[in-house]
Amino acid sequence: MEKEKIFRELERIVGKDDVMTSEMELQLYGYDASLIRGRPDWIVIPESTEEISQIVKVAYKNGIPLIARGSGTSLSGGPVPSKGGIIILTTRMNRILEIDIENQRVIVEPGAITLDIKTAVAKLGYLYQPDPASEKATTIGGNLAENSGGPLCFKYGVTSNHVLGAEIVLADGRIIHVGGKSLDNPGLDLIGLITGSEGTLAIATKIILRIMPKNEAVKTLLAIFNTVDDGANTVSGIVKAGMVPATLEMLDNVAIKAVEAFYKIGLPTDAAAMLLIELDGLQDGLGRLADHVVEICKLNHVREVSLAKTAAERDQLWVARKGAFGATGRLRPNYLVNDGTVPRTKLPETLRRVGEIGHKYNIEIANVFHAGDGNLHPLILFDERDKDELARVHKAAFEIMQLCVEMGGTITGEHGVGVEKLEGLKLQFCSADITALQNVKQAFDPDDILNPGKLIPGKSAACGGREIVYAEH
Repeated sequence: MEKEKIFRELERIVGKDDVMTSEMELQLYGYDASLIRGRPDWIVIPESTEEISQIVKVAYKNGIPLIARGSGTSLSGGPVPSKGGIIILTTRMNRILEIDIENQRVIVEPGAITLDIKTAVAKLGYLYQPDPASEKATTIGGNLAENSGGPLCFKYGVTSNHVLGAEIVLADGRIIHVGGKSLDNPGLDLIGLITGSEGTLAIATKIILRIMPKNEAVKTLLAIFNTVDDGANTVSGIVKAGMVPATLEMLDNVAIKAVEAFYKIGLPTDAAAMLLIELDGLQDGLGRLADHVVEICKLNHVREVSLAKTAAERDQLWVARKGAFGATGRLRPNYLVNDGTVPRTKLPETLRRVGEIGHKYNIEIANVFHAGDGNLHPLILFDERDKDELARVHKAAFEIMQLCVEMGGTITGEHGVGVEKLEGLKLQFCSADITALQNVKQAFDPDDILNPGKLIPGKSAACGGREIVYAEH
């Protein structure tokens, strides 16, 4: 009866057709791109900040968990309902509200697709720089929640470097504004706190983003190496030389073979590593920078280095890089993506030890990563129907997290903690650190209704009687 009452209240806010409760719908919105699975009780599709505020007030009054969800491309279980409750689906709130060229800002709703924003400002000669590989599907609200990065993050930073303000709904339904179009707003940097909080502190309903003028010129180089060490050392050499390329992306042999099998662009499948290097900036001098990069590649025993001669060639390389996860997914029924980060000088040793972990557990691992900032993406390949192999995969994933911390890095660079890395957080932070995180959560959400069981270890990290399970296909 209580569930029926909640249904009627939600129906009153958004209309009958925009509250979903069928078993099929609940299953469809109970997972993301990770292996984590859950089950909501209601799925609600609002169209405005005011509707979200009213939904949150219903949840707050009744002590019901809330999860804001976009396209569900998260890789750590972020939008998976760990304690049931209400999923607020933001995909209908997908408008670009304002493009302010004079101030180099754009204001969007959380359900706006990242690539749609980039395309809209590109027509006016501007760029929104963060570029997660899933940009064709991922929403800007999800990017904000996870503080997403992408291949350009070495030079241009991650999402938090481009979010200046937001309209947000607090856990009790109040609507407030944090940050703004200006660069330095008084008071605490609450937008910095909200970005990357994985929906555990507030729900963003409007987001102010920084945009930049397009660069005059771009040069894209592809370097092929016989060893991963040579590729990683090239990255360090480029940075040591004082250059800041837009992109330093690397694929190992397993990933190269997968990409070539799918895209057939002529990559050498016997190569140990390929490095995608992109330089951008003023036309004058960019050619000299490219020549310098080629010399550094040669000093590190590059087998072959080539410059994309046309926009079509450059686009082909980027299609291959951004499609690497999908191409690798053709090798086995499943893969689990780790995304730890290490100092770039530790890349050779870290990658060797990742290989040793794969050998130890008899599992194949492909590596696709943002080499410029040391952000690894080991793709652990497996078949989840093999329960013994699945158990080995989880052990290997935890050891990779341990390794990244041991190397002086972190357990996640851009995919978030979610549920998947919740125990791993304890590898990086002491009890006092975690208590501080819990205190922040308590201040924003004392009743723990906003995305409970995510990001912050503690009593809410448990499933609360509703078991989180790994998918069966």
